[in-house]
Amino acid sequence: MSKIEPTLAAPMAPSRIDFTAVLARQAERDARIAALRPANKERLFDGLTAAGITHVTVSFDGYGDSGQVEGISAYAGETEVACPKTEIAYAALTWDDPEVEMRALSLEDVVEQLAYDLLSDTHGGWENNDGAYGEFCFDASARTIHLEFNERFTSSELTAHDF
Repeated sequence: MSKIEPTLAAPMAPSRIDFTAVLARQAERDARIAALRPANKERLFDGLTAAGITHVTVSFDGYGDSGQVEGISAYAGETEVACPKTEIAYAALTWDDPEVEMRALSLEDVVEQLAYDLLSDTHGGWENNDGAYGEFCFDASARTIHLEFNERFTSSELTAHDF
């Protein structure tokens, strides 16, 4: 049996990117986005309450590097109702502008945007590989958002024996 030595490419030149600065800018941006969330939630819950909606559920599913909201259902008590087309203000940052942008979005669009934002914050990459699925409950009376998250994964178990 012959032993083959691996051949390595020449080392790369050191990076000229200041990764500390890049990460600091991203942390600052993340903090600014997080600071917008409480007011966005308050406007959403105020809009839901004014529309007589007690809670909204959002189901999502993703795998294979693709994920989406599967459905949004609004309820008045235990009765499913149509989500009104009411628009509310939603504060956001865009990638190419450091200023806060106020958007007029429907209640349903704000629910969907917050669901995606919260998924990204808590389970970034939830749609990759085996993915994940679950459900949010936006409770207007308690003014809370509850997430039930189910992560899928492939498992492998190695057993080795020498005889």
